[in-house]
Amino acid sequence: MSTPALTTYQRHHLRPTYDHHVGYLFPAMVRASQAHVVMLVEQGLVPAERGARLLRGLAELRADTAGAPEFDGTFEDTYYLMEKRLAQACGIPTSELDVQMARSRNDLDAGVFRMLLRDQLLGVLDRVLAAGATALDSAHRYADVVITGYTHRRPAQPTTIGHALAGYAEALAGEAVAYAELIDQLNTSPLGSCAFAGTDLDIAPARVAELLGFDGLVTNSYEAVAGADHLVRVGTLNAQALATGARLARTLMDWLSWRWVSTPGDFTQGSSIMPQKRNPVVLEHLVSMAGATAADAASVLNNVGAAWWEDSNNATTDVQVRLWESNDRTDRFFALLGGFLAEIEPLEPPSAEEIVASGATTTAAADALTRHGVPFRAAHSVVGRLVRGGAPATWTAQGVRAAADGIADGLTDAAVADLIAAAVRPELVLDRAQVDGPGADAVRAQVAVLRGTFDTVAARLGGVRARLAAADEALDAVAAQGAAR
Repeated sequence: MSTPALTTYQRHHLRPTYDHHVGYLFPAMVRASQAHVVMLVEQGLVPAERGARLLRGLAELRADTAGAPEFDGTFEDTYYLMEKRLAQACGIPTSELDVQMARSRNDLDAGVFRMLLRDQLLGVLDRVLAAGATALDSAHRYADVVITGYTHRRPAQPTTIGHALAGYAEALAGEAVAYAELIDQLNTSPLGSCAFAGTDLDIAPARVAELLGFDGLVTNSYEAVAGADHLVRVGTLNAQALATGARLARTLMDWLSWRWVSTPGDFTQGSSIMPQKRNPVVLEHLVSMAGATAADAASVLNNVGAAWWEDSNNATTDVQVRLWESNDRTDRFFALLGGFLAEIEPLEPPSAEEIVASGATTTAAADALTRHGVPFRAAHSVVGRLVRGGAPATWTAQGVRAAADGIADGLTDAAVADLIAAAVRPELVLDRAQVDGPGADAVRAQVAVLRGTFDTVAARLGGVRARLAAADEALDAVAAQGAAR
C-alpha cells in the first residue's frame, strides 16, 4: 500500500523539524526510557516480564546504527517514532506499550533537552579551559614583551603582550565558572513531572534522575516543564563569551597588521589575485561567529518572551535548534581561538622609540613627579606643557624646569631625572609592582592565580563526568539485568 502524500503542515514543518531533531533526540529518548522502565518495574507499576520485554526492545533500539527512517507521515515526531519502533522491536502493537506510563511528552522532552545541553556544554567547557590554559601559557611566556596599550583606538600607556593575554584569560576564567554553574543548573531532572501536574501513581523520580546522572530534581513540577531560564542562560552565556572573544580577535587583527606578532600559517588563506597576501581570515570568522551567536540568543529570548508560562513550543521545543547550533558554534569558536593563540609569537613588537613617540609614556612621566610630592593635577599640567613643546625624546632637564615654572617650582634634580627616565624608558613598566598591573613579576603571579581558578573548574568538570560515567554504568547493568528476566 502506498504511503499517503504529506500534508502541507507535515511537509513544511513536521518533516524539516524531524530531520533536524531526530539525530539529537532519538538516542537520548531511548536512554531516558531505559531508566524510566527500570523505575516502573522496581516500583511494581509494570510486571517484571513486561518490563523485560520493553528493556530488550530499548536495548535493540540503542544498538541500532542504521540511522533514522525517512519521515513518511505515519508518525508525528521523534517521540512517536520511538514508540512505533519500540513496539516493533518488542513484537507488540503500540496499544500494549507501558513506556509512557506516568510520563508525558512534556517531561520527557524537558529531560532529554537537559541531557543534550548538559553533554554539549561539557564539551564547550573543555574548549574554554583549553583556550584559557593556552592564553595563560602565552601570558607567562610574553610577560616581558612591551607593547603600546590602546584606549579608544589611540595609544595610551605601555603594557605587555602577557598583561593583555592574562586579562583575557581572567575573562575566560569567569566564563568557565559560569559554564560550570550552568551545567549544575541543567543537571536537575524534570522527569516525573508528567504533563506538569505529576501523577497519582507511586513513581520514584529520584531513581530515574540517579540512573541518568542528574544531581537531583527540579523542585516544582510546573517549573520542570514550563521553565526556560536554563535555556536562556545557555544562549546568553554563549553570546557573552563569544562577544568577549571577538573583542580579543579584533585586537589581534591590529597586532598582526602592525607585525607585533606573527601570523599563524594554519589560520590564513591566500589571495586569489595578490600572491603576497596571507589573510588571517579566521579572526574575521570569529567576529562573525560571535554575531551569529548573539542572534541565536536573541531568538531564544524573543521566543521565550512570546510564550505563556506553561509548556509551550515557543519557549521550550522551538528554541532547541538555536541552542544546539549555538553550542556547536561556541565549541568551534574556542577551538579556533585557542589554536590561534597557541601559535602566535612576538615578531616585531614596537621599539622603545616608537612607544615613546606615540606619547604612551607621558602618564608615567606625570606619575614620576607625584612621587616627589608634586600634586597630580600640577604634574599633569607640567607634562602637558612638555608634550605641546615636543616629543618626549626631546625633553631636557632645562625644558622640564621651564615647563614647571609657576606650576611646580623648586623641582629637585631627582624629580627631573625621574620624569625624563619615565618618559623615555617604557621598559620600566616591567618593574611595576602593582599586583594587577603589567609588571613582569605581577603578570606571572596573575597567571598562577588564574591557573588555580581553571584547575578548580577542571576538577569540578571531572567530578560531573565521573558521576555521569558511574550513572551510565549503573543503568547499563540494571537494564541488562531487567531485560534478562
